[in-house]
Amino acid sequence: QVQLVESGGGLVQAGGSLRLSCAASERTLNNYVMGWFRQAPGKERELVAAINWSGDSTYYADSVKGRFTLSRDNAENTIYLQMNSLKPEDTAVYYCAADLPIILKNWNNPRYWGQGTQVTVSS
Repeated sequence: QVQLVESGGGLVQAGGSLRLSCAASERTLNNYVMGWFRQAPGKERELVAAINWSGDSTYYADSVKGRFTLSRDNAENTIYLQMNSLKPEDTAVYYCAADLPIILKNWNNPRYWGQGTQVTVSS
């Protein structure tokens, strides 16, 4: 069973930055896609960003393009989501996820989930 442990959430003012990290328990997640979903109160869960195993393919939701950057370190089984120019509408619980290879933009039902980390952006 793969365990995903997130860190880095918190409270930040609009325009600020946060960096989320997600470490996987497995020593290797060969070929696994990893990424971040988020869910705000009263809203549906949405895919924020995803990255393939090699890191040469990424997906970003239109709402975060140009502001968020997803990267991965396979040696450390860790992914990082750098979030800049944060807006109040980015406030949500952010969930790390992992799955077998999938078309990134169609990813909506991950095999593995983290416990979630709260991101709150004040105006």
